[in-house]
Amino acid sequence: MSFTGFPTAALDFYDDLEMDNTKTFWNEHKHVYEESVKAPMAALLAELEAEFGAAKLFRPYRDVRFAKDKTPYKTHQGAFIDLGPSTGWYVQLSAPGVRVGAGFYEASADRLARIRAAIDDDRRGKELEKLLGKLQKAGWTLGGEKLKTSPRGWDADHPRIELLRHKSMTLGKSYGFEPIIHTPDLADQIRHDWRATRPFLDWLTTNG
Repeated sequence: MSFTGFPTAALDFYDDLEMDNTKTFWNEHKHVYEESVKAPMAALLAELEAEFGAAKLFRPYRDVRFAKDKTPYKTHQGAFIDLGPSTGWYVQLSAPGVRVGAGFYEASADRLARIRAAIDDDRRGKELEKLLGKLQKAGWTLGGEKLKTSPRGWDADHPRIELLRHKSMTLGKSYGFEPIIHTPDLADQIRHDWRATRPFLDWLTTNG
């Protein structure tokens, strides 16, 4: 099927799931998930695959084995396109609407050390600052897990200390309830926004 947008029923499904996250609700509304969430998400990813690569569509079930929260179902549908180790593009549908992202969500100690060394380097570090500044001006929000203090080996007055504190680094943008999420034009909007983040992801894969 071709992508025609996410129906309102998809947002309503997650709104209701947040209120009643039970197996009973899921079984009674699984057809809504299949038809209004999973199918259009798969169609969206298929339209983007030629340029960005194949995506992993995440399962709707939560891993509750070691979690205090035992609710069985995720209250969002996410998908990830892997460009490098734990690095790539992300799209998510949930009750608050549609979000997209790009970046790396975790790194080994060796990889994180390489990324921090690149941030520390004047040329490469300033290049990253410039990339992030441009994207933030375009509406992206910089996020990711950060240390509360300076990483070992770097002074608190380092000119890029805030970037050095990152253990993961992501950029996110929300379309929320904008009318475009219900139309085929959403695919082109995501394509445009993901393209804009490619230099950032290239920096991460080159320097990490």
